[in-house]
Amino acid sequence: MSGREVALITGASMGIGEELARIFAADGHDLVLVARSENKLLALGKELEGAHGITAHVVPADLTDPAAPASIFASLERKGIELDYLVNNAGFGAAGAFAELSLQSQLDMLQVNIDALVALTHLALRGMLARKKGRILNIASTAGFQPGPDMAVYYATKAFVIMFSEGIAEEVKAGGVTVTAHCPGATATGFADTAGNAKSILFKLGAAPADKVARHAYRSMMKGKVLAIDGLLNWLTAFSVRLSPRALVRKLARWMNRTS
Repeated sequence: MSGREVALITGASMGIGEELARIFAADGHDLVLVARSENKLLALGKELEGAHGITAHVVPADLTDPAAPASIFASLERKGIELDYLVNNAGFGAAGAFAELSLQSQLDMLQVNIDALVALTHLALRGMLARKKGRILNIASTAGFQPGPDMAVYYATKAFVIMFSEGIAEEVKAGGVTVTAHCPGATATGFADTAGNAKSILFKLGAAPADKVARHAYRSMMKGKVLAIDGLLNWLTAFSVRLSPRALVRKLARWMNRTS
């Protein structure tokens, strides 16, 4: 083993996950890169190893498979890898009325955005608490602060991530482990194209660069912040809903998700 600290990042093949991998590598951390696209992970790992002298382990996995988290950790155990950082970044959304969208796509979203995140966190915490050392970064969203008509399941999953992260952060803070829920707003990644809301009013108003969001997330995790929101406007948006009538919040959220 190299003796360097190790970070596992899900959804590492693109967007915020890829940018976080670059930041961890530049800071001298070994990596465990997880995503479905093995070729992209191998290319990224080779690039970062050459640029920063770290070791990048590639673990291709489809997190819609309930067995994936246990399989990932079994692979780490075989390689003798102990995690210092876990970044639950993988996630996806789907735009449209809930009743009109594929039920399977919604169930897959719950599996990736919630079930896999919970399982990976549970598996990582065992070792971290035993060593009294570790940091977990869960990528949530400002979407988690309000209901999301026309993206109802996605918004609900991010609300879960925020509340789950805050809850366990309080449980483990005396054990040398920190948990951070990072909440970006619209971000320039492949997410919107996959979700089908790239032309929504939300994204037309502007999307933050993925590298900027990743840097804010990394700094927030390193500072041990429990809840971190990227950007003053996102912060104001997230917390203004607490003071607004719920009917107005629902209507505004639906308007922001409009694509025409």
